[in-house]
Amino acid sequence: MEELAPVDEYVAFFKALSDASRLRMVGLLAQQPYTVEQLAALLDLGPSTVSHHLSRLSRAGLVAARAEGYYSVYYLKIGALEDMARRLLSREALPDLTAQVDLDSYDRKVVRDYSLPGGALKTIPAQRKKLRAVLRHIAASFEPGRRYSEKQVNEILSHFHEDTAFLRRELVGYGFMKREAGEYWRVS
Repeated sequence: MEELAPVDEYVAFFKALSDASRLRMVGLLAQQPYTVEQLAALLDLGPSTVSHHLSRLSRAGLVAARAEGYYSVYYLKIGALEDMARRLLSREALPDLTAQVDLDSYDRKVVRDYSLPGGALKTIPAQRKKLRAVLRHIAASFEPGRRYSEKQVNEILSHFHEDTAFLRRELVGYGFMKREAGEYWRVS
């Protein structure tokens, strides 16, 4: 089977198994090898339909054939099925599915919806998810590793909204900033 991107590999695998007749074939072939004619009789399908389904399963690397006399006998590549399922459904592989997804698009939309042209907030979002996106945006105004006095923090926050005390509390509360002995710093 050709090397596919993770998302394409998921799609090919699940498409191959997304038909009831193909699933039945996989179940039958898991028990023993069969010819096209035997599968056609067992599943009450035409031989050309069975061949088509076997072709789809073969392209996905799940089924192979060997010649026995005049017939091709199809068998399930159980090791390939187990390996593919293990690889595709592993916790490590799942994050690869987001490779072409812009994970910051939601934050940008929220910030755009709540901001005036100059960057100040129209209002502070009431919904926690939206507030978190706005706070993440505001936190980027602070340099990592630098310590700020409360006055300096208020000066930066005043560019976003007049309620600097609320923003300060929420930045700390949501874990974007830390506070100790009157100093604030951004959490990386």
